[in-house]
Amino acid sequence: MAKSICVYCGARDGDAPAFATAAEALGAGIAARGWRLVYGAGDVGLMGRVARAVQDAGGETFGVIPTHLMELEVGKRDLTRFVVTETMHERKKVMFMNADAVVVLPGGAGTMDEFFEALTWAQLGLHAKPLILVNVDGYWDGLLAMLEGIVARGFADASLLDLLRAAPDAGTALEYLE
Repeated sequence: MAKSICVYCGARDGDAPAFATAAEALGAGIAARGWRLVYGAGDVGLMGRVARAVQDAGGETFGVIPTHLMELEVGKRDLTRFVVTETMHERKKVMFMNADAVVVLPGGAGTMDEFFEALTWAQLGLHAKPLILVNVDGYWDGLLAMLEGIVARGFADASLLDLLRAAPDAGTALEYLE
């Protein structure tokens, strides 16, 4: 089976056009490689942009959304596979378990929650899936500095930083996955 790439990202577009451009490039690149998108099933913000780009390029989409977000995130029902869960915890589990790698575009607290869960699981040895932050326009610079500070202040081993890669753009993230 082709690779399945879980994309965590915002349900908003953010303040820079570069974020939307990166989301669309990532989606098109996933489809061009014959990979499947696994994501939060929303049709808004960067989430919707990634999914539409995959679909426009003829790729497969696997979306997972909890019932309470169907209206807010505009559940995208025209996906190859559309799964509705009861809780956010179920959503994250289904997304992660159906993916071979995780790519994180800009987003808010929910995106960071998903990222930190995947990072923590890797730190605990529960998985070895690639974890890539797409640092568009330096969006994740503060997070990367915080992680370095966590290591420097003795709350994690330096190996924590080896569990993820930062890519400056979607193209580089896709290269890291090949």
